[in-house]
This record gives sequence, C-alpha cells and structure tokens, in this order.
Amino acid sequence: MKILEATRPTPIKLVDVFSALSDPVRLKILLCLAHHGEKSCAGFQMSHISKSTLSHHVKILRETGLIQLRIDGRQHFYRICQSELDTQFPGLLASILQTEEKDLL
Repeated sequence: MKILEATRPTPIKLVDVFSALSDPVRLKILLCLAHHGEKSCAGFQMSHISKSTLSHHVKILRETGLIQLRIDGRQHFYRICQSELDTQFPGLLASILQTEEKDLL
C-alpha cells in the first residue's frame, strides 16, 4: 500500500482552499468523501462529467491539500485530509461539510 502526499505548498493556503471549492463539482467530491469515507474515482458517480474532467477536479483537490491519494495495487483511493485542515483552519471543514448537495447547482 502506497500513500502519495499531495503536491502542494505547506502550509495549506486558505485562498487556495476557497479557490478549489469554488467549483460545485469539487465541492460535491469533498461532500461525497465526507459522507462515505475513502473512495475511488469510480465511486464518485458523476455521470454528467467525463472521466478526464473528474480526474482534473480530483487533481486540484489533491494539490490544494484537501484530499490525499492512497494506491493499493491498481486501485486509487481518496480521502479528506481532515486532521491537517482542522489543525490549520479549526472549524472550516465542519462548516463546509454542512453544505447540502441540493444547494450546489
């Protein structure tokens, strides 16, 4: 099992977090991970966007430091970097996760 750290500057910049989450698709990905835990890209169930577009959005979230990639064999799994975000921005993630999916579009 291999865990890849996000390719992002440390510490996480608040402006980068808000920029990454300004897109409803990326916010929906974050909400999906929050509600269902670690998931693969295929588990996001977003039929309205292409696989390459989904990969692009996941890459932005990863580079920002919002999510982390774990590789297990040929499977790629993503999870929220909750402890890192809570350390730098206490309460921010909890506030973001209160967003309802119906409010995104």
